[in-house]
Amino acid sequence: MWTCHLCNREFVKTNQVHSCGEKTLPDFLQGKTGHTLSLFRHFTEQYQKIGTVTVHPTKTMIAFAAKKRMVYITRLGKDFMDIVFPFTKPYPDNLCFHKIAQVPGSQQFNHHFRMCLPEDLNEEVKSFMQLAYKENSHD
Repeated sequence: MWTCHLCNREFVKTNQVHSCGEKTLPDFLQGKTGHTLSLFRHFTEQYQKIGTVTVHPTKTMIAFAAKKRMVYITRLGKDFMDIVFPFTKPYPDNLCFHKIAQVPGSQQFNHHFRMCLPEDLNEEVKSFMQLAYKENSHD
């Protein structure tokens, strides 16, 4: 692990490109509805049941990481959360992702999921959460 000497954040890669002046978690959660905050807590708790996960607020989103970043909350709405699971291949046979898009020039496929209720984290979504964890929990 490499630690930035300016912001004291840890990264898997030495000299990892990042922004030291990123937001804090309270910055993202400030002013959100009780419903959205409960969705965030529920999502976090469910990931902690899978394995050790750290939360990394960035400039524009909230990342969840095992050894590497594996899933991103891209939007905290009034009554929902938009979540992106980046995988190295598309998983089109599912009922949970409303959009799957390849990042241009890469082998990354972003799988977009909107969580409106705690029960939206059903067995199918949890299986993708576990897959993301498994793929990103090693060096």
